[in-house]
Amino acid sequence: VFPLRVYYEDTDLSGVVYHPTYLRFMERGRSEFLRVAGLRHQGMLDAVEPLVWAVRRVAIDYRKPARVDEALEVHTAVRELSGARMWLKQSVRRRDDILTDAEVEVCVITLSGQPKRIPGHVADKLAALITA
Repeated sequence: VFPLRVYYEDTDLSGVVYHPTYLRFMERGRSEFLRVAGLRHQGMLDAVEPLVWAVRRVAIDYRKPARVDEALEVHTAVRELSGARMWLKQSVRRRDDILTDAEVEVCVITLSGQPKRIPGHVADKLAALITA
């Protein structure tokens, strides 16, 4: 769970969180999720065979608005791993209230942009986190 606060820069003219901002929140949530799993982005870049994660697909539902100054949480869970891809469930919540939820598909690529199978040690760490 990644805690965050809504700032003025996150909102639109009406004072609610602007819809693409939720994607930034979820990106931060995925980065923190990987960090907690022991998979830092810089460490993956510094590896003998560097790799990065790229978002391939997002299906998102906006359910309720968030407003400036609210404390929110980004919840991230691994749903499935296969080859070069990982599917995650993410939600942005205000306490137990789900504001936005998404199915996110990411894939591992090389620095030249080529798909790459998730390395065994990375897959092992992520497989331990799969939820139904």
